[in-house]
Amino acid sequence: MDAILFDLDNTLYSPQRQLFSLIDCRINRYMREVVGIPEAEVDGLRRRYWADYGVTLQGLIRHHDVDPEDYLEYVHDVDVNSRLLPDGPLRTALQSISLRRLVFTNGSRGHAERVLSSLGLENIFEEIFDIRVASYLPKPFPEPYHQVLGSIGIEARRCLMVEDSVENLRTAKELGMGTILVGDGAKPSYVDVQVAAAVQVPEALAHWFAAV
Repeated sequence: MDAILFDLDNTLYSPQRQLFSLIDCRINRYMREVVGIPEAEVDGLRRRYWADYGVTLQGLIRHHDVDPEDYLEYVHDVDVNSRLLPDGPLRTALQSISLRRLVFTNGSRGHAERVLSSLGLENIFEEIFDIRVASYLPKPFPEPYHQVLGSIGIEARRCLMVEDSVENLRTAKELGMGTILVGDGAKPSYVDVQVAAAVQVPEALAHWFAAV
């Protein structure tokens, strides 16, 4: 293996931190106050857009002519530091991984940079690939994966993907990547290794390497 791709939200930190709930509120507010969607329709539309397009943003682009950059700036305008703290053990664990380390997220680069700063993970990752990498098309669609792999110049079979989303790992496995699921719950057959938290990823690498 040559590279390891890390998801960001609910992967590098525990979902118990409830950071995404702040973003969730901003998405609902954007749909109501900026796009003008009646409050009674917001939840139903979000569920439909998630099912059809993977993220709310794609539905808003396709059906409401929303400016994606305006949306990304608005929904990620949250107080990250109110939910996250520096994670020294995670920093040490990630530094022990000799592979090329990259972030691959459906969020924005700005949001990713703020999260990494709050966790004390500055300068740990070589690059951040965000929702813009494939014209706002998100994981689990294969296009952003191909764009990331093309950008780093590495074949899928030489990459690992670390995620809290089983659907995103399904695409990774279909492309030939090694897969590491972070979190509790059932382990699908296409997941190679499951860990409770990202700090345990170096241990999971024993699945591919005799020694880490």
